[in-house]
Amino acid sequence: MNQLTLFLPCAAGVEDYLAPEILRITGLPPGCITKQRGGVAVRTSFAHAMLLNLYSRLAQRVLVLVSYTEYRNEQDLYRAAMAVPWEQWFTPKQSIKVEITAQHSPLTSLNFAALKVKDAICDRFRETSGGVRPDVDTQWPDVRIYAHLTTDSCSLYIDTSGEPLFKRGWREDKGDAPLKETLAAAMIAASGWADGEGDLLPLYDPCCGSGTVVIEAAQIACNIAAGSMRRFAFEKYRPFRAPEWAAMKAEAAQAVVKPEPGQATLLYGSDVSHRMVDFAQRNAERAGVADVIEFRGGDALQRMPPTDVPGVMLVNPPYGERIEAGGFAGTARFGARELPETEASGDGGGDGGEFFSKLATHWKKNYSGWTAWVLTPDLKLPSKMRLKESRRVPMWNGPLECRLFKFEMIKGSAREKAGEKPSAP
Repeated sequence: MNQLTLFLPCAAGVEDYLAPEILRITGLPPGCITKQRGGVAVRTSFAHAMLLNLYSRLAQRVLVLVSYTEYRNEQDLYRAAMAVPWEQWFTPKQSIKVEITAQHSPLTSLNFAALKVKDAICDRFRETSGGVRPDVDTQWPDVRIYAHLTTDSCSLYIDTSGEPLFKRGWREDKGDAPLKETLAAAMIAASGWADGEGDLLPLYDPCCGSGTVVIEAAQIACNIAAGSMRRFAFEKYRPFRAPEWAAMKAEAAQAVVKPEPGQATLLYGSDVSHRMVDFAQRNAERAGVADVIEFRGGDALQRMPPTDVPGVMLVNPPYGERIEAGGFAGTARFGARELPETEASGDGGGDGGEFFSKLATHWKKNYSGWTAWVLTPDLKLPSKMRLKESRRVPMWNGPLECRLFKFEMIKGSAREKAGEKPSAP
């Protein structure tokens, strides 16, 4: 198990941040990894697969490539799966689930294709285990097997993660449309907040919801391994060695950095919904970072900077499928947060335009020196905020193509700084 090819899927747009994370975790040279659309492949060992599950904040899963073949029909898929030595990975006493994805596959039924892969795995065990075959469990399988089809190729993977890696184990309280922890970590990575050699800048999320962004940032600041609170599928596999895994977890626990007594708070979150603030506080307690984050209730259009030192704002405002209005502190819904109905019918046309314009005005007036990063699928957001972005990073939030816009907060508008009168709205 020392010569494996792993594939770590991630949200599209995150590959450039996942690749260096893999190198940092494993200590491998750059030549061992290959960036692909929606993930990164790496040539390494089973031990590194365990490490990546434990530490990666950006990957969605850690998959092991067990077969790559060309195919023309379902029988080719059966033969490919039949040739894999599944018995080296797990026993027939463990349950399985086969999932299939495809890009431009000529096959008419993906369900039938998945059935042929499942039949091959079961038949292989019948031949190698005296007629005993694994059961199928579509809800909580011990082993997840993925088949990915292109026009003419089939890749078979065994999943070492089990539950997707964004499930860190601490978020039990959440709102209507929570941000996945992996995407929150990608926002932090793109901002470069934790990349510097010096002291960390303050970080603030004024629309924190259940606290995902600031809790992820707090765990990064405290050097808490992303997967330290959960179990993984590889713990049930035959190559698994419990003492080696225990040593990895012990090393991760010893590396945790505790805040010094009296140390200034650097991480802040607020939300107009006090219910969500309570959720965020409880999640932070479970994540082991409640003592390094300050949560408060409050309207984002009114909250003043939480600290005198300018820092970084990371904001994932509700949008698109998540909202029908765009404002705060009223009766219309803004994700899990309350919004005024007046904003929904304002000149933003129900798309949050008026809210974002007011938010930008509030930031320019009160957040001079801060840098704001805003994740949105709305490419017109800078014009709605009457701000010029200094950077835009493509990222996908599930099925939504988004941009992470970077805004440098300067008091007043750029035109006012230049002595021009602002044009009429």
